[in-house]
Amino acid sequence: MNNQQFQTPIEYLKGVGLARAEVLKKELQIYNFEDLLKHFPYKYIDRTRFYKVREIQPDMPYVQVLARISLKEIIGEKRTKRLVAQAKDDTGTIELVWFQGIRWVEKMLATGKVYVIFGKPGFFNNKAQMAHPEMELYTPGAQQKGNLSLQPAYNSTEKLKQFALDSKGLQKLIAGLLDQTAKDIHENLPDYIRNRFKLSGRQESYRNIHFPADANQLKEAQYRLKFEELFFLQLKLLRNKLLRTQKFKGNIFGSVGNCFNEFYHHKLPFALTNSQKRVLKEIRLDTQRGVQMNRLLQGDVGSGKTVVALMSMLIAIDNGFQACIMAPTEILANQHYQTIKGLVGEGFIEVALLTGSVPNKLRKGIHEKLENGTLNILIGTHALIEDKVQYKNLGLVVIDEQHRFGVEQRAKLWRKNVVPPHILVMTATPIPRTLAMTMYGDLDISLIDELPAGRKPIETRHLYEAQRLRMFGFMKQEIAKGRQVYVVYPLIKESEKLDLKNLMDGTEVMAREFPLPDYRISIVHGKLKPAEKEFEMQRFVKGETQIMVATTVIEVGVNIPNASVMIIENAERFGLSQLHQLRGRVGRGAEQSYCILMSNEKLSNDGRIRLNTMVKTNNGFEIAEIDMQLRGPGNIEGTQQSGVLDLKVADLTTDQEILQQARNLVIEIFEKDPQLASPENQILNRAFQAKNAGLSWDKIS
Repeated sequence: MNNQQFQTPIEYLKGVGLARAEVLKKELQIYNFEDLLKHFPYKYIDRTRFYKVREIQPDMPYVQVLARISLKEIIGEKRTKRLVAQAKDDTGTIELVWFQGIRWVEKMLATGKVYVIFGKPGFFNNKAQMAHPEMELYTPGAQQKGNLSLQPAYNSTEKLKQFALDSKGLQKLIAGLLDQTAKDIHENLPDYIRNRFKLSGRQESYRNIHFPADANQLKEAQYRLKFEELFFLQLKLLRNKLLRTQKFKGNIFGSVGNCFNEFYHHKLPFALTNSQKRVLKEIRLDTQRGVQMNRLLQGDVGSGKTVVALMSMLIAIDNGFQACIMAPTEILANQHYQTIKGLVGEGFIEVALLTGSVPNKLRKGIHEKLENGTLNILIGTHALIEDKVQYKNLGLVVIDEQHRFGVEQRAKLWRKNVVPPHILVMTATPIPRTLAMTMYGDLDISLIDELPAGRKPIETRHLYEAQRLRMFGFMKQEIAKGRQVYVVYPLIKESEKLDLKNLMDGTEVMAREFPLPDYRISIVHGKLKPAEKEFEMQRFVKGETQIMVATTVIEVGVNIPNASVMIIENAERFGLSQLHQLRGRVGRGAEQSYCILMSNEKLSNDGRIRLNTMVKTNNGFEIAEIDMQLRGPGNIEGTQQSGVLDLKVADLTTDQEILQQARNLVIEIFEKDPQLASPENQILNRAFQAKNAGLSWDKIS
């Protein structure tokens, strides 16, 4: 819809003007005609039938009644003032009441006239009643503009309502816009696709999604527009992938040599799981094809991603290349360094750590070894992509917790070698399959979906505030066995709005309950300076403190096998994926580990589902699916900011089948016609050029 007309600023639409345009931009991000057309209804109200007063039940949703106003009066004083009207049909009387806009409604209502009355019914003293109904004078035979059988309901806000842009006001604007522009909504899918998937035309779909005559029309319009949206998203992602494989040749890791074999047969302290073997095989195949690898490795916390990454790096080293691991924080980079040093031992390969806090003297040596090729593996933070870091022959880059690195930062690493290095992206945040297909649709995806042998699943319990003493007792029991405990709070300081057990209060309670010298407590939160944070973390790592009271800063990274209990305060305030991430901080050793979710007695429905899910399952992918159903895909992984999921009509939780159909179709099209050059695909090529032409201003934050 890149036709110039649809890019017209919204203020030029009849009935909008400057003041309304400002509020539409601010409240709904509607800047032009296209944005308004894509402001789809969030629900439809059935106005296909009129109810008789006698048929009305208290539990009914919105109903429509045809009745004559027999009486109206203003009752009460000041704050109790209200307008009450009686409306009658041939079966009974319904009372209508307004508490706001009384003068205006009274002027508009005429006794003796018949009205179409629409609203949510209630009952008061066993009599049907409706508060603030919509009223429309009944004119037999007149066509109601836009207000057809299924009435669209649009998201609006209090601010918009002040400009008469409630659902009805928006409906009026959209009806006018469609009258003016529908003829210019051109088809963007070839006939062969439309026929194969029985898709309705684009123009009629836009009409019918806003103003459907019946449920069938609505269903067809939704299917068509969802398909189109997901199809073009996949077309863009898979085309990028195709262009990259054509443009970037990849280094060939032809052989598995000495380093890999020596490590696998003599140094690996445990047997690999079948999942790990499968992923290694996938990486091995990727690096032999002469095409740059871009692979996403997903696996729960503790599933053994680091070992897979290390073994892939050893293959690179065997073929004369260097490798690096980039982590989002120093703590995490440090941990990877310790883990890998621990696995390979001394004198096997050269591994170095490069972060902001590495002194200049050491840096110089690292830079030299990198450039002359004697340094095999470099581990670090963003410092790895600084211009002064030069590699002799970088063959593989491992990026941990991808969502914390922008595309730009990834691209910088590609330029570190004549032939771009292979890229392996690791994440411990389980991403639902559909989300992965859209967010990381241009990457190949590998899963590690089993835990290493000997790991016991973490036991999760949900306790209420009243059971706090039980929790303290349990902590003392575990500490007596020589274990350590995390206690996590959602906030640092008491906020006026949220009555949370905050970190400061919590620390005082802990200090009373676990006094010196028998117990020692570390405190870590976001307001501490990095050095203080590091100091407190280290005390806990060394076992000098038994309890770590923290905000969510410990979510990613720290690996302390001796910590076996995770207590999450106000657990109902956390999202599911965050709870799952936090739980993954324990269960790193061979001991049985526990996660205790503390919550208030009063829980919202979603809160209850989240906590029950945690108690019920340890499977990250199952949890991610439920999380997506509860929160919607836009909020998982912070994709709202990334602009990838700018979905207006499709919903990844409910439209998985359509997404799969669209993706399979795109794969099929590119296999036959990678350049979209055939006559039948010209329409796709044009739509694609139009979509990519010019900057899309809404993507620039």
